[in-house]
Amino acid sequence: MNDMIHVSSSPHVRSRMTTGRLMHLVIIALLPTTIFGIYNFGAKAAVVLLSTIISSVLTEYIYQRAMKKTVTISDGSALLTGLLLGLNLPSTAPWWVGVLGGVFAILVVKQVFGGLGQNFMNPALGARCFLLISFTSIMTNFPQIGDSAATPLAALKAGEAVNTRDMLLGFTSGTIGETSTIALLVGAIILLWFEVIDIVIPGLYILTFLIFIVIFGGHGLDPTYITAQLCGGGLMLGAWFMATDYVTSPITPKGRIIYGVMLGVLTGLFRIFGSSAEGVSYAIIISNVFVPLIEKYTIPRAFGYRKGGKKS
Repeated sequence: MNDMIHVSSSPHVRSRMTTGRLMHLVIIALLPTTIFGIYNFGAKAAVVLLSTIISSVLTEYIYQRAMKKTVTISDGSALLTGLLLGLNLPSTAPWWVGVLGGVFAILVVKQVFGGLGQNFMNPALGARCFLLISFTSIMTNFPQIGDSAATPLAALKAGEAVNTRDMLLGFTSGTIGETSTIALLVGAIILLWFEVIDIVIPGLYILTFLIFIVIFGGHGLDPTYITAQLCGGGLMLGAWFMATDYVTSPITPKGRIIYGVMLGVLTGLFRIFGSSAEGVSYAIIISNVFVPLIEKYTIPRAFGYRKGGKKS
């Protein structure tokens, strides 16, 4: 009888899904686009990925040892941050840019704010935006694939034709992990199958963005334009793998809906009306900043109480 009584602090609803298992499943889901990125861009892509992964893991280890904290690199979160950062960089980036990005992601965006679960924005995207602002020419220098070194969305924005078949397969210019829509969708299926994520945030993100570009894109229901917008600019990588980050996305049902719609609108605004052809990274980190406010106004009201704290 005594074995059946166990008093503990919340949460009282437990799951077999640990932090480490979650991180490792996301890493596995990223393997198709990682492998394709190395195949598409060659050994330089592998060097960039190694630089971001090693620097991220080492930074977390050194910081936690120096601060006399529990070393948590075994949970895979630092490795995942490094991998996501590397997939968001061009294969032409020097190794030291990857190292600087890894240090910034872990030290400035993650650990300074308290470590895993305390960061207010996605560390990989925070580091990417830092590198994009600091080293614009390096971060926008893409290897030539086919007839052009410009990304498909940059070509589309300039009024040029794009090959949507190549965009689906991944044989286009871009960052290491954003080019192959098929590889990214395989990873998304893995995440959904193992219930690491659900469809709400990425689904609403993509749907809202689709509606936005149909209304404001100036091309109506042109299938080539729509396909190019959906497959390009890291939308699939951002929607399935970074917008769904547990720490920086809302946990309330209504909040997740607002968050997904906000992501779609911001990405549409940046792409259609902004100077950049991309916009996913900035849309996600700006939405990350609003998550506490979104959750504050969408948290379910406690049963039996009404506004003002009086019993109903």
